[in-house]
Amino acid sequence: MKQSLESKTISPLKELLVEELRDLLHAEGQLVKALPKMAKAAHHPKLKDAFTNHLSQTESHVERLKKVFELLGEKAQPKPCKAMMGLVEEGKETIEEGAEKENFTADLSLIVAAQKVEHYEISGYTSVRNLAHQLGEAAVVTLLEQTLNEERTADTMLGQLSMPLMQNEPGEAGKESRSFRTKAQTA
Repeated sequence: MKQSLESKTISPLKELLVEELRDLLHAEGQLVKALPKMAKAAHHPKLKDAFTNHLSQTESHVERLKKVFELLGEKAQPKPCKAMMGLVEEGKETIEEGAEKENFTADLSLIVAAQKVEHYEISGYTSVRNLAHQLGEAAVVTLLEQTLNEERTADTMLGQLSMPLMQNEPGEAGKESRSFRTKAQTA
């Protein structure tokens, strides 16, 4: 009897892995709700597209996490992710405050908020990938690595989008040096 109880006991590393995966599952679920709002608030067409495309990716991340739970023989049950709740709340504030800013500044603020989220996700996925590797869960590592690479790509792309927006800073006369604001207002 004692041996059968031990075989059902989960190792501390696997327990940590499952706990962190549940945290990420909740985090991704929150982003599925938040990304459409960010896309709607964005002014620049490429930023709108980036948020829309990342929404599709995020939905895939949720499905991939469910597959990871299946591979681990665990229930895909989200655990409230307070860190992401805070980041999403900060994103809501960014959207609200952006209504009173120049379009390029509002978009840059959205990028800052989104990159904070990406950095949190990169950290989380790096950690769970490493735990899965330590546990010898090769199939899980492969799935988590795929998501991690997508999060890194999203972060890089957001950084690249910010560069031309920063060139739109108003000149000394208070007029924007690019036509972005005018184009965005007529669209």
